[in-house]
Amino acid sequence: MNHSWKLHTIQDFIARGEAELKTGPFGTQLHASDYVKSGTPVINVRNIGFGDIKEEKLEFVSDETVNRLSSQLLSPNDIVFGRKGAVERHAFIKEKTAGWFQGSDCLRLRLKSPSADPRFVSYYLLTEDHQQWMKNQCSHAATMASLNQDIISRIPLHLPPLPTQRKIAAILSAYDDLIENNTRRIKILEEMAQALYREWFVHFRFPGHEKARMVDSPLGRIPVGWEAITVRDVSDYINRGISPKYDDKSGNIVINQKCIRDRRLNLEPFRRHLNKVPKDKLIRPGDILINSTGVGTLGRVAQIYEEIPNCTVDSHVSIVRPGNKVTIDYFGLSLINQQDQFEHLGTGSTGQAELNRDSIASMDFLLPPKSLQLQFTSIVEPMRKSMTVMLNRNTNLRRTRDLLLPKLISGNLNVENMDIKIGNLNS
Repeated sequence: MNHSWKLHTIQDFIARGEAELKTGPFGTQLHASDYVKSGTPVINVRNIGFGDIKEEKLEFVSDETVNRLSSQLLSPNDIVFGRKGAVERHAFIKEKTAGWFQGSDCLRLRLKSPSADPRFVSYYLLTEDHQQWMKNQCSHAATMASLNQDIISRIPLHLPPLPTQRKIAAILSAYDDLIENNTRRIKILEEMAQALYREWFVHFRFPGHEKARMVDSPLGRIPVGWEAITVRDVSDYINRGISPKYDDKSGNIVINQKCIRDRRLNLEPFRRHLNKVPKDKLIRPGDILINSTGVGTLGRVAQIYEEIPNCTVDSHVSIVRPGNKVTIDYFGLSLINQQDQFEHLGTGSTGQAELNRDSIASMDFLLPPKSLQLQFTSIVEPMRKSMTVMLNRNTNLRRTRDLLLPKLISGNLNVENMDIKIGNLNS
């Protein structure tokens, strides 16, 4: 750490009236009945990422609840922590998420100091040193780490002069902005592919549908020539992965449950396995991966779009491999669209729910003619390839940002004399 930088604690800012901490609404203020199907999004602990918000499974509250608890609305530059579980995480509130609602299991830090840039502080909180400090402060042999206002107030911050903070935040934000732009474009392409899938294979408005004759089937009315079968009938292989012996320095890549989120594959949390992997358990392009144990992640689905050498999955993930009756794109979108059903197929006690091979294999599957699948693939495949390019770019951008972050935040990479455009860091 640069010794010329000043050491502060959050409490120092609070004592000067330059920061405030606020806990989310208590159970007596916010009841289960206050949640609605649409309205103002609520940030709960499960929505808190590493500096960002995970929008999967957002909950909502009504205008009436917002008006009653308006002090819980979030503003740009707020920093939100979770009170239980992943205490080393936080969410930085940008303009697009300002006005969202702070959940009961969260704590909010609002900095108003002329000597601390909230965006810089957010990046500071992403360093490994800080995250380890948080884990140490919050564990105390408890079954689940918990966070409170006292711990947050003691967070130490080594801060350079404000102009330097803003330059560092601008550099790191440039990477995050590129990642966010790519992510938006990926989402648009995903939605386009999904919309076409629903149009052709759910609503049966495929090319030539005007002349198609409909017949009864176990899946309802379907066009003549289509088949109502099961996943077993179109898959060459359904099996769990390996029980790995981890060696993080070398060996095969092992995809785990954390790698599958938002119907996408993220290899950043992967680990490595030292021993040889059976050939059938090395993943291939087109394979569908399904989280098959646990709570919260059970049933999540992602598809392998490109060759990943020496890559497998652990025993908590199932591989479902397409056979020759289906194209990769039709097979993938068919199973991805059944994620909600996979989530509810788990059997066993709470905390130990499992999705077994038979449950996956017996899932209903609608098989259209191969010629129609190929026509669908001719449209969707270019979208898939563009998504893959952007996902790989994001991986490289994150890797570069994560290499720069500790060097910038520690002052080992000096930016004080660099001409850097600050811009708007809150978008």
